[in-house]
Amino acid sequence: MEKQFKMKEQLIEQILKTPVLPVFYDADVEICLEVLKSCYAGGIRVFEFVNRGEAAEQNFKALKAYKEEFFPDLKLGIGTIMTAEDADRFILLGADFLVSPIFSKSIALRAHENNMLWIPGCMTPSEIANAQAVGCTFVKLFPGETLGPGFLKSIKPVFPKLKFMPTGGVDCTEESINKWFEAGVSAVGLGSKLFTKENGQYQFQKIIENSEKLLKWVKTEN
Repeated sequence: MEKQFKMKEQLIEQILKTPVLPVFYDADVEICLEVLKSCYAGGIRVFEFVNRGEAAEQNFKALKAYKEEFFPDLKLGIGTIMTAEDADRFILLGADFLVSPIFSKSIALRAHENNMLWIPGCMTPSEIANAQAVGCTFVKLFPGETLGPGFLKSIKPVFPKLKFMPTGGVDCTEESINKWFEAGVSAVGLGSKLFTKENGQYQFQKIIENSEKLLKWVKTEN
């Protein structure tokens, strides 16, 4: 149990060190692997794959196997965990952490039983308080585009011990990153804004460049 606790603390330290979390899903496993490799080449060391399609479990297995062989220092988590059963499946598959768009006591219990970092999605002070009450230390502000940096500035003094991460509403620009970190976030999650496409095709070199820029900007704020 002590070893598991240390691993959880090390994961939080890694998030704080490289506080940009890509949030990604694609049904094509080869695209998933290329995106993972591009993010890693750009300096990303914490990656959230999301449970949003029929191929999620199969593709997560492939990403996990690849990262174990080639990127052992990368932390690979699973997002869009909606039920305790979802949590069970991906814990067995070796997810390093869990992320949800909701707060759920049953998922909180699963995470606690496995001493695993779970980042619940919260939109109101009451939801944040409920997350804190069950031992959550990281909270996902969701949807970030609706809440905005001003919301965090208003509520952060009420929750001084919590760390916050918005998902949605974070642009791949220095201005956007500065606004969020000035408001007091500890990390940011980015989806489509990070994964540049042209004519429907992912631009992997651009993803590398985006990752590099984002990490440079956040490090100036931390």
